[in-house]
Amino acid sequence: MSEFDPSAFLSDELLERIRSRAAGYDRDNTFPQEDLDELRAAGYLAILVPAELGGAGLGLAEASVLQQRLAGAAPATALSVNMHLVWTGVAKVLADRGIDSLRFVQEGAAAGELFAFGISEAGNDLVLFGSDTDAAPRPDGGYAFTGTKIFTSLAPAWTQLGLHGLDTTSDDGPKMVYAFVSRSEEAEGRVVTRDDWDTLGMRATQSRTTELHGAIAPADRVVRRLDPGPNPDPIVFGIFSVFELLLASVYTGIARRALDLAVETAGKRRSKKTGLAYSQDPDIRWRVADMALAYDALPPQLWSLSRDVDERVDHGARWFSLLSGIKHRAVTMAKRVVDDAVLVAGGSSYFSSNELGRLYRDVLAGLFHPSDPESAHSTVATAWLGPLES
Repeated sequence: MSEFDPSAFLSDELLERIRSRAAGYDRDNTFPQEDLDELRAAGYLAILVPAELGGAGLGLAEASVLQQRLAGAAPATALSVNMHLVWTGVAKVLADRGIDSLRFVQEGAAAGELFAFGISEAGNDLVLFGSDTDAAPRPDGGYAFTGTKIFTSLAPAWTQLGLHGLDTTSDDGPKMVYAFVSRSEEAEGRVVTRDDWDTLGMRATQSRTTELHGAIAPADRVVRRLDPGPNPDPIVFGIFSVFELLLASVYTGIARRALDLAVETAGKRRSKKTGLAYSQDPDIRWRVADMALAYDALPPQLWSLSRDVDERVDHGARWFSLLSGIKHRAVTMAKRVVDDAVLVAGGSSYFSSNELGRLYRDVLAGLFHPSDPESAHSTVATAWLGPLES
């Protein structure tokens, strides 16, 4: 980690430009197109693509550090870009294990394509293990997908949508089908993006609802057919591991920014009672220390577990509890740190123009991403106590 220089990929100047636009995107409820344009020009969309394919050749551990850094400038920009990085990360996980079926994702990312994540469905707590989207096989080996996906980040800008659906009509069905559809399907009316993103926080992600009306994934973009339910297939592990680790990275980055703002504010505010800076107040010092104690645990954990994915460490059945756990810890830690930062900053953070007020709203989104608290606790309980008796 000491040899990795994050500023070589996200310069201080670039981050300051991104930070300067974040409040406007949030206020206007608009997509951070300028951020995306600058990140694409900087090669950020290909950080996980091998150097021989035109990328930076970084590992998941380095990408985690970078996403923490980006989230500290603009949480919504980081979260939206996260979904693209998930697919390039899955491609890396598969390629590292000798599976080349997502090479087109790596080549596309290096060429400037933007991949979105079309997995979430309203009320589907099976997530990767089931789908309400119908995947109808076509004679040419492709599939037509019909259903509704929610929380489709990057909605105004994606060029390829990675999704899943359930094939119930093939002779070997039912099968979970993972595939990619092109933005060109929108022109044919087979993909409809609703303009329905008006949320409390993370507004710039523009994670709009996506309707699929027979959206076609050609045969060469159908990457996996699996039995429904829990599955040890590499694509399931790849999606779960990269998604959880990069999500945890974004929320850890939010916590770091909130901690920095609390420290900065404590140094500037002065007590009328004592004349001293708040940084000299024992109660404020205790609160900031408590924030730092909570935050400090996460970056090393993220680096270590991400490195384990990069190096193909075998945690066996514990993998899913470790991944669920780190996402859960990152989100609960970040929410607690932001809460305390608001208390340190005082009433000014209650104004919508205050950055901490935006972070307070943005951090809440972490509660809704898989694995949610119930799922994380169930997964960890099973890992330590065994499955529930039937």
